[in-house]
Amino acid sequence: MSTAEDLLEREIMEINLHLPRRRVSLYDLLERGIDHIVLRDGSKHYFRASELQYLSSMLDEKEKMSLQLPIILEINTVDRGYFRVRGRVEVKVIEVVLGQFNPMEEKTEVRYPRYLLPKIRKVLPTTTTYAFIVEP
Repeated sequence: MSTAEDLLEREIMEINLHLPRRRVSLYDLLERGIDHIVLRDGSKHYFRASELQYLSSMLDEKEKMSLQLPIILEINTVDRGYFRVRGRVEVKVIEVVLGQFNPMEEKTEVRYPRYLLPKIRKVLPTTTTYAFIVEP
C-alpha cells in the first residue's frame, strides 16, 4: 500500500504534465524560427512573438543564448507563501518585470512572495510556467 508521501508525489507528477520535455533558449526561438515546444503530455506549447521580442529587448546576445524558456516558477510544498526562480538570466528577467532589477547584484536563485505571481504571469503568460515541487 502507498504512503501519503507516495500519493502526493504521484499527484505532483501528474499536475506537472504541463511542463516541457525540453526547454529551449530565447536565441533558438528567435534565430531558428522555433515557435513551440513539446510538453510532457505530448501537446505543443506556443510562445507569443510579442513576449519573445520583449525578452529580447532586455537581454544581450549571450543572455539570449542562456535564457531557457519557459521560465519555471517553482512552487514547493514547504515554502507555501513563496515561489522560487533559478538561473542568473531567468532571475534578471523576473526582476526587470517586477521593477526590482539591480545590475550591481548578480543573483542565481531568488524566492519571491506568491502575491507577485499574477504580475509576472500578466506580462509573461506564454514564457513562464509553474512547476510544483515536493521538498522534504
